[in-house]
Amino acid sequence: MKSVLLIGLGRFGRHTAMRLSELGHQIMAVDKDEERVEACMSYVTNALVGDSTRYDFMKTLGVNDYDLCFVCIGDDFQSSLETTALLKDLGAKRVIARASRSVHERFLLRNGADEVVYPERQIAQWCAMRYSSDLLFDYFTMGDGYAVMEIQAPKGWQGKTIAQLDLRRKAGINVLAGKKDGHINMNIGPDTVVTGEETLLVLGKSDEITKLLESGK
Repeated sequence: MKSVLLIGLGRFGRHTAMRLSELGHQIMAVDKDEERVEACMSYVTNALVGDSTRYDFMKTLGVNDYDLCFVCIGDDFQSSLETTALLKDLGAKRVIARASRSVHERFLLRNGADEVVYPERQIAQWCAMRYSSDLLFDYFTMGDGYAVMEIQAPKGWQGKTIAQLDLRRKAGINVLAGKKDGHINMNIGPDTVVTGEETLLVLGKSDEITKLLESGK
């Protein structure tokens, strides 16, 4: 369980707070809009109305006591930038800031953000990958071009064992698990037969996986 300071309760901040709450973390939420603060009280540990660009207010929060600080301000970049810088000045251990444009990302990193999330770009990339292939159901990137993908086995794979497919040697792709009716089967070995009734969780280079899906081989 982590202690989290979350600043900005617009749509992105609200959904972030809700998910953090579901995961069992302690959340202090802050927004200058009283209605937004009142609306989040059921799923945060505590909440305050305040201006996160004011040094005197931010100092009262004990910023350095939190494991993680989220800056979720999306409609006022100047406030987001000032808040990010203030958090680092006050000793924040780790600051994650939201960007609404590519240029914002660069400035936030220069002004103290440890990491920047750009939701619109990230969901656009996910949608482009997900809906450009009928055989791809979900994925997340691992860096260096690698990804874990949930795929439907092409017809050319069906009825063959993992050993017969030889995906690791051919394309550097590892089959991690099978998924059927919402249940994950991690017991995947060389003799496992791909039936086509399940989806497969595979790890490899994104380009190699998508190339194989397109070829159906």
